Amino acid sequence: MKLVLSVEPIRFPLTGIGRYTYELALRLQQSSDITDLQFFAGRRFLPELPTAANESGSGYGLKRAVQKNFLAVEAYRLLMPMLRKAALKGHGDFLYHSPNYYLPPFAGRSVATFHDLSPFTWAHCHAPQLVRYLQKELKATLVRADALITDSEFTRQELASYFSWPLERIHTVPLASSPEFYPRPREELRATLERHGLKVNGYSLFVGTIEPRKNIETLLAAYSQLPMAVRTRWPLILTGYHGWRNDVIHQKLESARREGWAHYLGFVPSEDLPLLFAGARLFAFPSLYEGFGLPVLEAMSSGVPVVCSNSSSLPEVAGEAALMCAPMDVDELTRLLERGLTDEVWRETAVVKGMNHARGFSWERCAQETLQVYQRVLDGK
Repeated sequence: MKLVLSVEPIRFPLTGIGRYTYELALRLQQSSDITDLQFFAGRRFLPELPTAANESGSGYGLKRAVQKNFLAVEAYRLLMPMLRKAALKGHGDFLYHSPNYYLPPFAGRSVATFHDLSPFTWAHCHAPQLVRYLQKELKATLVRADALITDSEFTRQELASYFSWPLERIHTVPLASSPEFYPRPREELRATLERHGLKVNGYSLFVGTIEPRKNIETLLAAYSQLPMAVRTRWPLILTGYHGWRNDVIHQKLESARREGWAHYLGFVPSEDLPLLFAGARLFAFPSLYEGFGLPVLEAMSSGVPVVCSNSSSLPEVAGEAALMCAPMDVDELTRLLERGLTDEVWRETAVVKGMNHARGFSWERCAQETLQVYQRVLDGK
């Protein structure tokens, strides 16, 4: 088969969608089923698979400013599909796959990956102008797509129900943690952790965008109820993209920092992230809504016990290996955090269970099942 793969998500800051795109592209490059693989981004074809920079380029600040301007966002929304359609002209015998929701007008068959429905079901957690853009574009994708891929069965069912889309044309293809997430010896971790002011096995970790949907206020409330000796011995460390609608979150983080039991590192370089995972005592992820919840799997692969919420797709990802509770249950979350930090018997079991569970997910499996979706579309099924 001949494939055009959109690799636009592989950019700073490298989010979960960017990582998914990169890992999938790497393996599709090696597939003997694909006779011609073309990488596409913006409105041009690329000579090779890109890699994400660790720092924002000169255009990043401009992009963020444009996203806050309604007229600029609307002009981009109307203009870019036409430019992309022109750039893709003559490729109608290819299959087009967008790993990030958006499908431009395209003469051939096309597939899009929907990671979650947050622009519709959690619209209040996004900037209003971005919500308008996303809702219009994603509805256009639903008209253009021959098939859809979701990361979880939860999102597959939600997508079919919300839009009355045929369930048989939506395919669940789970993500995976990347090879660099694995348990590491203390000596390998020490230098990187010291650079961030951390000690091996000396902190709890949260990784994710600082936004309301991640339920960070509840996490801080639960952590604040731990005995002071526990939370100062194992402070809560947060890292991730700065996000939006988070003024209250940052105020509470600053208060916790002054008390000595929490700290926000900002967005750390991608090469540091696997070491931050591997050095953690516990991974905490009480998110309200996830299309998959990749950080949970990355923590388990790193040999780190997990406490997370039981919402949306997270039970699929965590399996039997994590301690889970309702996302807004502060008291129960406090209890699980304390157990996760101090119960050595549970911790030893959780590490083994987590690593075994994570092995069931792989990027090779993701690529193979994605290829099966392509073939179904080409076969007209």
